[in-house]
Amino acid sequence: MRMNCTSQRACEAGGRIIGAAYPGLTPGATLCRRLRRLVVVFVLTTFFGQMPTVHAQALPAPPRATSPSIQTPASSRYLDQTNGMSADEAVTYALSHNGELEAARKEIDAAKARSRQARLRANPKLDIEGTRQIPPGKDNSLMATAMLPLELGGRRATRITVAEREVEVREREVANRERLLAGEVRTKFGEALSQAMKLSFTDELVEANQQSFNLIAAKVVEGATPPLEQNMALVELNKLKSMRESVAGKVEVSLFELRNLLGISPEQPLRLKGDFDHLIDQLPPSSEATEHALRERPDLQAFRANENLAAARIEQARAEGRLDASLTAGYERMNSSFPVFGVNDHGQLQPVQDVFHFLKFGVSLDLPIRNKNQGAIEAAIADSAAAKSRREFAELTVRREVASAYAQYDRAVRAEEIFRVGARDAAKANLDVIRQTYELGSKTLLDFIGEQRRFIELENDFIDAQLAVYNARVEIARATASPELIKR
Repeated sequence: MRMNCTSQRACEAGGRIIGAAYPGLTPGATLCRRLRRLVVVFVLTTFFGQMPTVHAQALPAPPRATSPSIQTPASSRYLDQTNGMSADEAVTYALSHNGELEAARKEIDAAKARSRQARLRANPKLDIEGTRQIPPGKDNSLMATAMLPLELGGRRATRITVAEREVEVREREVANRERLLAGEVRTKFGEALSQAMKLSFTDELVEANQQSFNLIAAKVVEGATPPLEQNMALVELNKLKSMRESVAGKVEVSLFELRNLLGISPEQPLRLKGDFDHLIDQLPPSSEATEHALRERPDLQAFRANENLAAARIEQARAEGRLDASLTAGYERMNSSFPVFGVNDHGQLQPVQDVFHFLKFGVSLDLPIRNKNQGAIEAAIADSAAAKSRREFAELTVRREVASAYAQYDRAVRAEEIFRVGARDAAKANLDVIRQTYELGSKTLLDFIGEQRRFIELENDFIDAQLAVYNARVEIARATASPELIKR
């Protein structure tokens, strides 16, 4: 059945009117189809228009949109690009205030004290004895004997060497703890910084969606927009607010853990400074970095120092199994008498009694005949072999760690570049296009919300990709003992 010209013009006019009122209805459709769509839209609007009135009371009233200069975003509590603490400053502070590291440095002081003790020579011994005859006799004696250990066979020299090697081991172990602490602080700093960046991004989304919600609410009051869109915008706004609270919790937990590494109380304020820019640069070849790590890593130096310590203990055990001697010298005063009388030079009777003085000296030998310290020597040799095996395995581990760090960095850089060049800008452009077409009426609010969710997910993934590059750089610095790990 064909329509006449008058009816066709009426349908076109009606279509233009309906198309102007509802941009989603294209003017090219027939009047009947448009009328059916109008009825469906009217029914859905009437049905969902009642829903916000029921659920709006269960949701908190959305805050009024304020200008960024008045509103204080949550991320500003954690980021301060002027007075905040950078990663280098955090490492320096941790090396000075970390309690576990301070305890390790006390172990160095204890080892140095033992080294000073090892240098001291053995003390001489003095024995004083006295005797007296039980009555009725008057005999008595007094004897003083001194003994000086000679520490033959290199006992003192090997003891000093062992103490010095222990100091070296403690120093290398503390240096390794500093390396590990610096890497841990930088890693935790990057984790907290990434969460703070996500929080800042979420703050911007909440502010933008709050403004959009206020605009849609105003249009609903004017009757230009169905209430369904206001309810959809409200759901999305509250979802973003919930996301913001979750991200803020992650930031606070990361900062608490960072405070613990720094050695400060949980109540002390801490704001971060920095970003993930300028992380991609030219690194030295992997072979060169491996050689540097094998030469400079303090944990390997500690293993080598343990090897030297084990060798020194072998020599000490052998020295203790050799001949030793001590010099002795003494003086004795003896008063002796007999119960008889004798005649003196003058022909007079007198008791037979006199005082005698004696000097004595000698050498005391410790003969290694039965005990030559064989068991201690064998134990020291076994410890030396174990120290060598640990050092060789540690060198293999270092090679693996450097290779893994470089592989991780290469892949992380590629992933971050793909995000930055091929995905992030395109996603931002797509969101802008969907927003503009929604404002013009060609797209629905659901289209815009879906695209915004994809953009949020991609932006968070991009921050994670930046964090992966940062962590890979930290791992390279930690594995190779790079000077940039600890900037003094």
